Amino acid sequence: MKPQLLDFKLKNRILHIILFVFGTSLFFSCENSIEKVNVFIDKEKEPIAVADKIEIIYTENGNPNMQLKAQSFKRFDKENEEDSYSLFDKGINILFYDEKKNVTSSMKANKAKYIDKQKLWEATGDVVVVNVDGEVLNTEVLFWNEEKETLYSEEHVRIKTQDEILYGNGFESNQTFTKYRIKKLKGTVAL
Repeated sequence: MKPQLLDFKLKNRILHIILFVFGTSLFFSCENSIEKVNVFIDKEKEPIAVADKIEIIYTENGNPNMQLKAQSFKRFDKENEEDSYSLFDKGINILFYDEKKNVTSSMKANKAKYIDKQKLWEATGDVVVVNVDGEVLNTEVLFWNEEKETLYSEEHVRIKTQDEILYGNGFESNQTFTKYRIKKLKGTVAL
């Protein structure tokens, strides 16, 4: 029995040596050419910057006019500059201020996207806007055009005022949500 046991150990040892040599040759024959790796990576799908728990304060002449808080921020630069955007995929909270540093309105949403070239915000998922008079807008999709200083949506909207609840499909407003128009008004319910 000893010769068979010795023969088995010898074969086992030879097998380990062959596997080691083969594995080592595979390891040293690999190369990491950036050009070859980039073929498998679509750079435009990956963010160029990522941050958690951010707070951004936009100022004008030293006075704050907007404060944004978000749990997550991702920046995507595209080859076509017009397609570059920032993504706030874990929600946003925004406060808007007047010249006297008073809060004029607020907005929150589950997700937001900012398209640089168009200066356009797209807020989605349980969007809530509250103005200085306590009126509340609820919708699932809301756009804010910074240049035109307007808010708008083509989705179902609900606006609760001091006296009534208004429903409609579509909405336009100034960016402080103090002057608005509801499209396709569906009804008014007095409180």
